[in-house]
Parts: sequence; structure tokens; C-alpha cells
Amino acid sequence: MRILVASHTYIVDLNGEKFRTLANLEPNIEVIIVVPKQWRPGGVQNQLIETKPRTEGQFRVIPISNFSKNNQGLLTFGLDIIPLLKDFKPQIIQVEQGVKSFAYAQLITLNRWLNLQAKNLFFTWWNLPYTSKFPISYLEQYNLKNTDGLVAGNQDAADILQAHGYNNAVEVMPQLGVDETFFSPQKQPELANKLGIKPEEFVIGFVGRFVTEKGILTLLKSVANLSQSSWKLLLLGRGELKETILSEAKKIGLENRLIIIESVPHDQVARYINLMNVLVLPSETTYQFKTLTAVGWKEQFGHVLIEAMACKVPVIGSNSGEIPNVIEDAGLIFPEGDDLALKVCLTQLIENPQLAQELAEKGYQRVLEKYTNKALAQQLLIFYQKLLQSS
Repeated sequence: MRILVASHTYIVDLNGEKFRTLANLEPNIEVIIVVPKQWRPGGVQNQLIETKPRTEGQFRVIPISNFSKNNQGLLTFGLDIIPLLKDFKPQIIQVEQGVKSFAYAQLITLNRWLNLQAKNLFFTWWNLPYTSKFPISYLEQYNLKNTDGLVAGNQDAADILQAHGYNNAVEVMPQLGVDETFFSPQKQPELANKLGIKPEEFVIGFVGRFVTEKGILTLLKSVANLSQSSWKLLLLGRGELKETILSEAKKIGLENRLIIIESVPHDQVARYINLMNVLVLPSETTYQFKTLTAVGWKEQFGHVLIEAMACKVPVIGSNSGEIPNVIEDAGLIFPEGDDLALKVCLTQLIENPQLAQELAEKGYQRVLEKYTNKALAQQLLIFYQKLLQSS
């Protein structure tokens, strides 16, 4: 099976682990990931990235010249993609830039012109209803009409595209898995001591952007109402709300319980998660976020949840977006924006260590079964096999 995947996501080597694993599942599988030669992610990583080719057996990453260096929807590839397609002759072409992607339309068209007869697939996270206007509506319909398989990052994304007229094969799974050898239970006594965390203190953790839609202010309100038991609030991330968080913590007298850690490399995140007695993802749906064709945002997956579960850290999440489907019965769920309900969840885990341990074990088993790179690679392979067997 010859698989070609195109996406800017895989300019980060770590993000390709699922497909690297897929290439090693069976001896007849070859995977090529096409990435833009140059990309400027924006935000805190606002530097132009020059990607490099990589080869590991049947797995290859190949940079291709690209138009648009920082817009996912406008990304298209140069003429050097044509000889690659002719030589490789993929049976599966998967573009991970969404349904309204020019790159996807480009690969669909090249698939037809070169008579490759490959199955066309795309990946999307978008999980809120939207309306497309011409000419974007024409692009979307062209892409959907020529799609053999949809990989949706959450169930809402699949439902929305089916409402837009898509009725072919669908697989719901996240774009990226978790490395269970890296995110694993590991005691961190030296790091705890460095941060002033005592062994008897219950550590409530958050990992993510300090922005309103991540619900961090709701988390702050909820801990303000906790009993005077021994606990600390550990916030790992950065963002525009940092000064607000510090101000609110001082106002409610929690500044001595608050620990903020900024700019931690991804390979160090597991150490901080392992300090936590619970990880909270209190995301909140918002309609302030706007694009050309859609309004709003709600949690599309919550990757930090599966990283915590892999570390045997129990999780609490709001009911925003995909969070309840990720957690199921392996954690606690509360209504988004409800700080009192979140306080009840926190209190349950603080006062009932046995419940915390049971949820931690459930979460760990759930990650091993569903969310490791190997589990996702196997799920994707089965989906591909079904598509190739269909007429």
C-alpha cells in the first residue's frame, strides 16, 4: 500500500510518529509525507522554517516548494510535486488542510490528470456549523464531490460535513497520537522540591494557552471556593491572560498557591504533568473567534487530556466540544463555565483518593487502547484497507 499525506503539520518531526508507525505495521506499506519547503507558523514561533527531507526505511518526509507560507487554506504546492506523484503512484492521497483547502483541490485534480486512480481523503478538525459563500462554496463542493474518505478529528466535524452533503466513508480519530513511552507515570520529587510543592499538597494542573476560551478564569474561580486543604494550582503555558490571572489570584488571596510555568519545551511537559494530582481542561465555547467563512470555536479534541491519562493523572474536563468523547467514563465532566460544578469535581478527587486512583487507571487503559500512535496507525490502516477494497 502506497500512502501519500500532505500537510504543514508534519514540518514538526514529532508529529509524524503515527505515520512512521503505520509504515512499519506491514512490510508492503510505504508512506510519503509531503510538507511545504518553507513555513511560518506565526504566534510565538513566528520564524520561517526551512524543512529538510527525512528517510527511515519505508517512511519518507519530502519537502515540496509551496505558495503561501503561513495560511493553511491557501497552501498549494509547486510543480515539483508532479514527478513525485508520477514516480510514487500513491493508492491513498490524504491532505490534512481541511475541506476548503486549495491544496486538497490541487491533489484531487492532479490525481485525475495523472490517472493515478488513488483514493482521495482529507482531515478536518472544524466542529461548528458554518456557511460557505461563492467562490469558497464551489471549492468546498468540488472537494467533497471527489472525496472517497473523510478522517474527522471529532464527531461534530463528521456530522457537519454530512449536513453539507458528504455521504461517503468516515473515520473519527485525532490527527496526532500520544507517545506512551514518553508520556508515562514518573515521579518528579526534584522538580516538585524546586517549585516548592510539598509531598502532602494536592496539585491541580492546567496545560494550555492562557486565553478565555480555554476556561482558565473559570478554573481560578473554582479553586477560590475550595476548602483550606493543602493544595497548589500549577498552570503550564502562556498567553494574553497571564496578568489577569495574577491579578485575580492576588485579589482572592491565592497568590501563594499559584505556580505559573511559561515556555516549557514539549519534551519537558511530561515532567510537569507528573507533578499533578489532577489535570483540568475547562474549555468554553466562544463565538468571538471569526474566519472568512465561520464564526466560533469549541474544543476540537484536547490533546493534553490523553497526555495526562498516559501519565496516570486523572482528568476533569468541561463538556465543550469533543472533551466528553475523549474522556468518557475515565474522568469527570462538568458543564462549561460552571465554576461551582468544577469545584465539586475537584473536591471529589481531593477527598476520595480511591476514586482518583480508579479514574487514573481507567484513563491509562483508555489511552493504550485508543490513543497511542500505534493504536491510531492500526485504526487508520483498517480504514485505508476498506477504502481500497471498495469499488
